[in-house]
Amino acid sequence: MTQAFASEESEALSSEAAAAAASSCSREFRANPHPVYAALREQAPVCPLSPPHGVETYLITRYDDARAALADPRLSKDMYGAIDAYHRIFGDSSIALDDNMLFSDPPKHTRLRRIVGSTFTPKRVESLRARVQEITDDLLDQCPTSGSVNLLPEFCFPLPLHVICELLGVPENERKQAQEWSATVAQTGFGPEARKALEVAEGNLRDYLVDLCARKRREPESDLLSALVTAQDQEGSLTDHELVSTAWVLLFAGHKSTAYQIGNAVYHLLSRPDQKRLALRDAAAMNAAIEEIFRFETSVENSTFRHAKEDIVIRDQLIPKGALVQISITGANRDPEMFAAPDEMDVQRPNVQATHLAFGYGPHYCIGAPLARLEMQTALTSLFARFPDMALAGAPEDARWLTVPFPAFRGLAELPVVLDPS
Repeated sequence: MTQAFASEESEALSSEAAAAAASSCSREFRANPHPVYAALREQAPVCPLSPPHGVETYLITRYDDARAALADPRLSKDMYGAIDAYHRIFGDSSIALDDNMLFSDPPKHTRLRRIVGSTFTPKRVESLRARVQEITDDLLDQCPTSGSVNLLPEFCFPLPLHVICELLGVPENERKQAQEWSATVAQTGFGPEARKALEVAEGNLRDYLVDLCARKRREPESDLLSALVTAQDQEGSLTDHELVSTAWVLLFAGHKSTAYQIGNAVYHLLSRPDQKRLALRDAAAMNAAIEEIFRFETSVENSTFRHAKEDIVIRDQLIPKGALVQISITGANRDPEMFAAPDEMDVQRPNVQATHLAFGYGPHYCIGAPLARLEMQTALTSLFARFPDMALAGAPEDARWLTVPFPAFRGLAELPVVLDPS
């Protein structure tokens, strides 16, 4: 749940910035949000919002503020500490699925991350490289080469979904249903009908994961979920609620963000032949290009909610205790004070991996970053090697981006390409 409307009470906003923020749910904004964020960075870098859920909210858009806020202990990720606001935004159905490290503060966050980190290791991720390549090749084998094909459902989504499901140990015949429930959660906005769809999807996912965890406890295998069932540190193991919620966040975040990111990367490389040519020179060039694309068009537009544990002042803007805070990753990653010519995609941009905020910053830095990078590297290298003449099926400016109100991700609604124009 991301964007919202500019607050009428914010007299400090220029008319340009207020209009920009107020347009943030429009189709035009969803197609290209970057001018809006540019106006907010300039005129209202800590912008009061009036979102549909009615909870006082502030949006941070400048890089240095965003980086500091992502690691600020005064901004809590524990939404149970703002339970009234939580109920107003998400209702009751999400609570059982949000008892995980993403929505917690130290010392609980430290304990959960330590347990998950002991099983979801870089070594385990690297051991998947050959299997990721195999899944990639199988999907490319099945892609139709005559005429136009929508690459999102044919390739971008199945790849990270199969990988995270294999990593967790989700049986193959159960993956499609899990993906459909996850899609409902990802694309649900506000309103009674949306809230009901969210409750049903989250209830189904919760029941499914409870059953899957029980199966892994009875018959553990070599997968990550089996390891999490038995993992513990000096303070003990995950509770049943924590285990189910951790499985949920790994499944959901472990494929949606990467799927949209692969789509964003393919679209922007095909739209810029000179950048594509530079990216395809060798593996190092492709890795550098991937980091620039994470900066240029990250699929995670905004951070998940934080709430102020005390009154906080950022750039002379008071954020009162109890207010919600969102951090615009997209806005920060195009801050001209941090990145030269930020609205240009430059796959040779130096030092971008160490500076972009696509995976967050601080204690909540994305634990799945190594897996996302591995999947991106394999997907893009294999796709362009198999189909070197691949082209967009339409003009780049005609691309359709997600327009669901308050989407969880920044990505394309479809990606029609011609794999083999010959």
